Amino acid sequence: MGSCTQDFPFGIMNVVELLHLNVRRQYRQTGNAYLDCPFCNDRKGRMNVNFFKDVWRCNHCGEHGGMLSLYARLKNTTNSGAYQEICDALLTGDISWEPKEIKDRNMYTGNLTGKISADNRSGADMPQAECASPQEIHRTYSQLFGMLTLNAAHRAHLRSEKRGLMDEQIDRLGFKSTPPYFLCRSLTERLVRQGCKVAGVPGFYLHRGGYWTVKFSRRTAGILIPAVGMDGLIRGAQILLDVPMKDKDDPPEKAGAKYIWFSSSARNMGVSSGSPVHFIGNYPARTVYVTEGLLKADVAHCLLNRSFAAVAGANNVTGLEPLFAQLAQDGTERIVEAYDMDKYSNEMVARGSSRLHLLAKKYGMECRSLTWNPNYKGIDDWLLALQKERRKEEGKEQRESSAAFYQEKTGRAELGEGISGKPCGFRIYQLVFERGRDKVSFAFKGIRDLYKAGYEQPPASIYQLVCDAELVCPGVWGEKEILEQISAHYGKHAPENYKGRPLASSDVVELDSGIGRRFFYMDGRSFEPVRFSPFLAKPMEG
Repeated sequence: MGSCTQDFPFGIMNVVELLHLNVRRQYRQTGNAYLDCPFCNDRKGRMNVNFFKDVWRCNHCGEHGGMLSLYARLKNTTNSGAYQEICDALLTGDISWEPKEIKDRNMYTGNLTGKISADNRSGADMPQAECASPQEIHRTYSQLFGMLTLNAAHRAHLRSEKRGLMDEQIDRLGFKSTPPYFLCRSLTERLVRQGCKVAGVPGFYLHRGGYWTVKFSRRTAGILIPAVGMDGLIRGAQILLDVPMKDKDDPPEKAGAKYIWFSSSARNMGVSSGSPVHFIGNYPARTVYVTEGLLKADVAHCLLNRSFAAVAGANNVTGLEPLFAQLAQDGTERIVEAYDMDKYSNEMVARGSSRLHLLAKKYGMECRSLTWNPNYKGIDDWLLALQKERRKEEGKEQRESSAAFYQEKTGRAELGEGISGKPCGFRIYQLVFERGRDKVSFAFKGIRDLYKAGYEQPPASIYQLVCDAELVCPGVWGEKEILEQISAHYGKHAPENYKGRPLASSDVVELDSGIGRRFFYMDGRSFEPVRFSPFLAKPMEG
């Protein structure tokens, strides 16, 4: 095997990691590793990789080549395509082959970023630029967003039932698709020619080739979401990733990060984005809602037509202090905390909620928590469900009106057959959240979470009876059909005179057929039989 004549910003062991090849043995002194061969499927480690020379050869089937051909052949691409994909995956930012001096090829550590760290590209010691002024950041971002478009797939996602936005709203809010990274340099040069400052603007950095560029890549592809201050200036941006980002050692079941800040803090003369607070809606406003997540605030504003402030996380309240000070000065009287419903089970979210209340009080504003049907985690999910239900009801009314018109004209109507029924008593018990009590870790969660919390049965002492009623149902119905009927009736909207929340996970339903009493724990859309001690529960109020 000949020596490599071209140096790269990565090594063959980085390629091995990316391809998830199985390393059997590794000898650091000689620069050799032995792998299972992906070409002949040898499982005895007879494929030799030399990470000093960045070449490989299988001693069983004879296949051999350089690191680019290894990647290209397994990924069915060209050597040039392999180079770009590897750079993109490793976030090196390189888009051209430039010789470089690697002082110590022995510093490979066996992880994905080993060679990059050895070459001092990890960001730990990178010099950082001084952050530009808010006005300069806004001008650069405004021009950059103006150069970008929103592709059809991203627009379809924002218009889907999951987000519920209309085209006019999408365009007004300024969402864009991230560009391919091979355009990064030319986009930056266009901004500079237009008189925009890029040094000190989050996302931009000085490439080792001596030119300024911007940090977009295939790995961080997604939807750009502007973070706008209450003064209307773009302070930063988040990316809703097309593919959630996971660390190498994350377990398979971990979902990965969906959102990242558009930042260049790990690059030469880059700068951190910080965590700017996003504001959407009328300003000044008498009432301002505060929630988690920029996109969530945008969607909720469009559905509710209220002013929203958004933080990146429930505990990230640092940026709220200057915002609250300004809001109070400009006439805001009420803050509505609209954090996700896991604030009743997640101690970190609950702590963030408490800090928000204290901060509002510090500036003389009233603060209250907004709660909703716990089947929906975020306020945007809940509002979208209400919108969907409202449209469904409007369609039902239209169909009934059409049916009445048809009957009036023809004198005909369709009548259902009478069904004999049987009475079945039922009761609903729900968790009580009292001030000063620890958060309930299994609140609004499934039965496995109940068990993880250390309970063999729902602890009735922290439950309250909220409904005691009777259902007349067909005689052929069993427990499953009865529970489904109760869920359908109490799960979406609370009926009149019903004293509880809409039915959700962690609620307990009791059925009393006159022969015996049975208890069921709601787990998503299903019901699990459990033991329950109703005499320990708090009685129904009123």
